[in-house]
Amino acid sequence: MPQGEYSVCQFFEDGTYEYTRRYVDIQEATDAFTHYTNNVACRMGITKRVIITDGGDCTVAEWQHGKGLIWPNKSGEEPKEQASGTK
Repeated sequence: MPQGEYSVCQFFEDGTYEYTRRYVDIQEATDAFTHYTNNVACRMGITKRVIITDGGDCTVAEWQHGKGLIWPNKSGEEPKEQASGTK
């Protein structure tokens, strides 16, 4: 995947979301993902979900409040939401 193809988005308890990074390389996306999944808003439950997407809008990584990192997972199987065709 070419550099500059990744975005990081966080979703909040009120249903809103924001992109914290757009069209960055994988290192910057990973650093932002790590930051946004370990901050106070995540620990308090204000942030409910954080994802990294690639240039094709596919989910590369997903964290959910109360569950932690759900994609990629240790088993290598797709989460049920993705396996059924939704992101």
